[in-house]
Amino acid sequence: MSRYISFRDFDWVLLGFILVICCLGVMEIHSATVHTKFAGAHLRQVYWILGGLACMFAMSLVSYQILLERIHWFYIVALASLITVLLFGQKYLGARRWVKLPGGAHFQPSEWVKLILILAVAKYFADLHDKELSWSDIIKAGAIAGVPMLMVLRQPDLGTALTYLPIAVMGLFLGGLRFKQAAVIVLSGALLLPLGWHVLKPYQRDRLTSFMHPEADSQGSGYQVNQSLIAIGSGGIWGNSEGSQTHLAFLPVPQTDFIFAAFAEEHGFVGALGVMLLYFIVLMRLTQNAQTAPDRAGTFVVMGVVAVLSFHILVNIGMVVGFMPVTGIPLPLMSYGGSSVLFMFLALGIVMNVRMRRFVN
Repeated sequence: MSRYISFRDFDWVLLGFILVICCLGVMEIHSATVHTKFAGAHLRQVYWILGGLACMFAMSLVSYQILLERIHWFYIVALASLITVLLFGQKYLGARRWVKLPGGAHFQPSEWVKLILILAVAKYFADLHDKELSWSDIIKAGAIAGVPMLMVLRQPDLGTALTYLPIAVMGLFLGGLRFKQAAVIVLSGALLLPLGWHVLKPYQRDRLTSFMHPEADSQGSGYQVNQSLIAIGSGGIWGNSEGSQTHLAFLPVPQTDFIFAAFAEEHGFVGALGVMLLYFIVLMRLTQNAQTAPDRAGTFVVMGVVAVLSFHILVNIGMVVGFMPVTGIPLPLMSYGGSSVLFMFLALGIVMNVRMRRFVN
């Protein structure tokens, strides 16, 4: 390790807030699954968090400049992993998203591809020296994120595929996207929506429409949103310790996609507001680290992490309160799931990596 690199520059304050969120997640997973077939999931979550911490510290030691120099190889490996999923992945509930590992564990490559995309987009825009983006630059950036996105859509996994978008958008925004270019992109996207609608699976279409009127099919496509709203409402201001919606299994998958609804039912509006405040502090701390990055590439890397984390939080919480469609996007650091936890800690490891090199010439 260079003599200029020290764990004194590690963002221990950020890590503290991250661990508080993780602890709240573990406690809620235990509460939501204690009398179900998923009992013990909180212990597995603890193991994933410990593994994530080890990965984060290891990631912070390898200079992010070295990772950026080799990002083209990582990108190729990422695409190869997605091809492997399409050919040999485990099929569950009609989707092929996981690769079975020795020992029975399952790995979701589309999660760690987000990390590769953050680095790839950062490298691409950091190497551009023009103050304004050309259309060629925009198309190339779109291809970097678009190719793996299309492959994930093929699994099909609409939720994870959508999480690739904010990485590209953040890169374009920081890279100097002009207003006229942004308007053309938005207009083109709007014109392509009908085509995208026909590409979606029937159940995906139902999810995108049922959130607006979940009561229209309360036992079908609107069931999840209806039960989530009931759970949040029953929590009131201070919470309902009995958590009838969660504990009586009315709320679907309370340990993963709907963990915020389960937490809001048991801890009320005050508890839910506290969790959102914790996420806000984490995002502000990450943004501060981006501002103190030693170079342009470091800023793009950290803001890529901010973009993904913000998107996850916005969509997941919006989903459980009925403002957004059900897309299966987990709540970072709280929802149960090894792939999601490991991705977040690896991403935080890169943030720490950038921060610890603030004073390196």
